[in-house]
Amino acid sequence: MEVREGSDLCFPELHNTSCRKPTLSPSNVVFLCFLMSTMSVLTVTLNLLVIISVSHFRRLHTPTNLLLLSLAVSDFTVGLVVLPSEIMRTTACWFLGEFMCSFSIYVNTVTVGSSVGNMVMISADRYVAICDPLHYPSRLTLTRVKTCISLCWLCLAFYCSIYVKDDLRKDTHTSCYGECVFAIDYITGITDLVLNFIVPVSTIIVLYLRVFVVAVSQARAMRSHITGVSLQQSGTVTSKKSELKAARTLGVLVVVFLTCFCPYYCAALSGANSPTTMAFLLCLLFSNSCMNPVIYALFYPWFRKCVKHIVTLQILQPGSREANIL
Repeated sequence: MEVREGSDLCFPELHNTSCRKPTLSPSNVVFLCFLMSTMSVLTVTLNLLVIISVSHFRRLHTPTNLLLLSLAVSDFTVGLVVLPSEIMRTTACWFLGEFMCSFSIYVNTVTVGSSVGNMVMISADRYVAICDPLHYPSRLTLTRVKTCISLCWLCLAFYCSIYVKDDLRKDTHTSCYGECVFAIDYITGITDLVLNFIVPVSTIIVLYLRVFVVAVSQARAMRSHITGVSLQQSGTVTSKKSELKAARTLGVLVVVFLTCFCPYYCAALSGANSPTTMAFLLCLLFSNSCMNPVIYALFYPWFRKCVKHIVTLQILQPGSREANIL
């Protein structure tokens, strides 16, 4: 269709090859820009607090917290890189060129994949801690968890490089200038959906259903025997209560994750193509990166203590790494 008004084009001087500006209404553009910008700032700030907390204080160097650290790094990248690029892709023309478009898509796929991978590892961690507590210290050591986290990121980086390699090699991967889209064939899309969403989410749900059943039975057992617990057994009961509390907290984390991720993938799978609908579902997906630190603040007293140490600059004092914040 012939373009009549140059003001509708991203590059008015390129009448035949320029893309049209996004079709979102001005009110939706303003709202999305405000929403995504706010989410970006909050996501970077809150997850940076998590990264500093777990990295700085030695008492937080546990297998579970290392997984939370890996998740925070992924969420931090979402706020720092992914959300700003999505603001431009969704509400304006793309002026950063072909390479930056491909690079932003690559970072997007890696960070989203790492969030899913971290959730799978967190679910597996709680599964072993609740369902096989006697072997938890020997099976999930710090070294093994660090190895698993490193392998997760390396595998995702390799997988996503294959996933977008054709896009990176193309001189022009869009039909016009001013657009940044990632078009994949049907088979590749289905494969990615299965590997990046269906299989991991199914694994998370199965593991946490098992954790939930075992946690409920353990909680009932502790309540029924709490009056007969001896002093020698009190440490074991306290340990079990701590593990159950961690399971509940991380269960909330998983539920929020599924609530944020499922609508976008379900809409994409059903073929929904409304730009406004997909833009808001994308905001919901990325809001998970901002919600995770809020969950820590609500359920983890150690996180609130760490934030206090960071804000008041107590972490700059000698020996602050050994502070008892648990």
